Amino acid sequence: MKNKNVTFLTQAAMIAAIYVVLTLLFRPFSFGEIQVRIAEALTILPLFTPAAVPGVFVGCLIANIIGGGILPDIIFGSLATLIGAVLTYRLRDASPVLGPVPPIAANTIIVPFVLFYGYGVNLPIPFMMLTVGIGEVLSCGVLGLILYSALKRYQTILFRPTPV
Repeated sequence: MKNKNVTFLTQAAMIAAIYVVLTLLFRPFSFGEIQVRIAEALTILPLFTPAAVPGVFVGCLIANIIGGGILPDIIFGSLATLIGAVLTYRLRDASPVLGPVPPIAANTIIVPFVLFYGYGVNLPIPFMMLTVGIGEVLSCGVLGLILYSALKRYQTILFRPTPV
């Protein structure tokens, strides 16, 4: 049991760290009303391991804090990623093509309200839903499914549970 907990925590921590690094490395287009957050491709990982759920949430939370986000963005932006990760995990037995749908939907719905009310971005919310949604389709959908395809063949090595 102890080894499973260590494996879970290690996977979650590694995913969180990768999320933070990717977000900050691509900072110029990770934030704002028109964004493609490359790190959101990691929201596909709950299809492989439950550790990805806290991993992407904590990674997003830390990235939003370090990236200088305001409190509503830190809270609601991170919750959007958590909602997406939880629902992706629940779809793990369905077609992998459905995996990116929850994070795309959660961020497309939540983030524009944060931008409008939190940051005072003076653009119509439906327009920001479109721009955020396009960014999410690119990061979660396109990049996420590319990542899924790359990891699928190594799944038994990378995400196997540790024997007790």
